[in-house]
Amino acid sequence: MTHVNQRVLITAAANGIGLATAQAFAAAGASVFICDVDGTQLAETLMREPGLAGMPCDVGDEDQVSAFFEAGVKHLKGLDVLINCAGIGGPTALVEELTLQQWRHCLSVNLDGTFLCARQAAPILRRQRSGSIINFSSTAGLFGYARRSPYASAKWAVRGLTRSLAKELGPHGVRVNCICPGAVTGDRMDRVIAAQAAKENLSIDEVRAQIVDCSSLKTFIAPQDIASMALFLTSPAGARISGQDLVVDGYTETA
Repeated sequence: MTHVNQRVLITAAANGIGLATAQAFAAAGASVFICDVDGTQLAETLMREPGLAGMPCDVGDEDQVSAFFEAGVKHLKGLDVLINCAGIGGPTALVEELTLQQWRHCLSVNLDGTFLCARQAAPILRRQRSGSIINFSSTAGLFGYARRSPYASAKWAVRGLTRSLAKELGPHGVRVNCICPGAVTGDRMDRVIAAQAAKENLSIDEVRAQIVDCSSLKTFIAPQDIASMALFLTSPAGARISGQDLVVDGYTETA
């Protein structure tokens, strides 16, 4: 197992992509410490997954992120990999319908949270001259999306942050990449689809069919597909990949 002895921090890992990624790394031999903003769900996950450890954390809160890193690095006895999974779908509305509070909240979780965690990890990885950071953008960070401007804006910005960090940390042996998932099955995608259906006066099945039709593989993506990409990027096979967007979406032809 190529991930034996890797020390991995993963945000928003009580369910969905984060949990699938945590499970995959643990199964590959890594030591994994996770967080989630939902403390109740996190506690339930940690009871079911004895190979994982973690604590609650709102990644948009600077003090909570600092506490998460302090506890996580202490528990793991160091850090090799940071995976920034935390994100929210944000509101589904025309730009003139959005409040500044809605806009800021979406950017706080999706962009500020990525920055705050990367800021904590960077000096640790730089000092040891090795390691990897994986940020999460989205196909929304590749295309413009009507009624999803806060989310798309944050995810475009994550790609720029990734490239900047890759340039800063690359000379010190640290790689930074960005995974861009497509439509991933799970509760969050269900909520996004329901909101889009309501705004466009369509049925949920019609919205689902539209999404599938945009993919050349004609399918949704499983959380495990994203976890597999994260494993690849942090394995010897991905040792020379940095500053890249790795799109796992079945090839979205239009958006």
